[in-house]
Amino acid sequence: MLTRRHFVMTTTALFSAPIAGPAFASTWSTEAQKQAWDAQVTPPDFDLMTSNPWGIHPRLMPARVASKDGLVPGDIHVDAIARYLYFIEEGGTAMRYGVAIGRGDLYEAGTFKIRRKVRWPHWVPTRSMIEREPEIYSKFADGMPPGPENALGSRALYLYLGERDTYLRIHGTPQPWSIGSRASSGCVRMVMAQINELYPRVKLGATAFLHPAEDAVTAQS
Repeated sequence: MLTRRHFVMTTTALFSAPIAGPAFASTWSTEAQKQAWDAQVTPPDFDLMTSNPWGIHPRLMPARVASKDGLVPGDIHVDAIARYLYFIEEGGTAMRYGVAIGRGDLYEAGTFKIRRKVRWPHWVPTRSMIEREPEIYSKFADGMPPGPENALGSRALYLYLGERDTYLRIHGTPQPWSIGSRASSGCVRMVMAQINELYPRVKLGATAFLHPAEDAVTAQS
């Protein structure tokens, strides 16, 4: 397990739901509907780095920053302590976005492959989510159709270990006020208008590094 000192040194050097089944057959959205939803969740005259009708803390707004030589363009790094997601670009830069991560011990650090991408996805809570908080999730046991109120929001990047779906996602959220906090059931949340901008830049097969959160790196300090 990483110590706090190792993790802080590393990050400082680096940077200055299950697939829907037949039950959803009647809820697939059309391209026109997806475009209408995109317009609904995107502020007028949207500018990625300055538009902030959600009241997000300024430090969590998107910014282009320097990245260390040798990082692979197209990969994603999530700094769970600072609540940042970095998308590595060509030429030694990275786009940095504010995120929310899993609360308590629900956040899972690791190295994953992005093997599936979905615009306006369906969502089904996992069995463990229903067992853990039935009062919240049991009503969605048959799934939630896509739309601005869907738990996965407007876009979802599906994280795999080998060929196994981990049920971890990097996704949009209908709760933008949660950005910067530990709020989810394990996934990494982004503002919908911001992940909409990131989504087409992420290629299938890209690697997502979810670095440890503060509770993990202090365990042996």
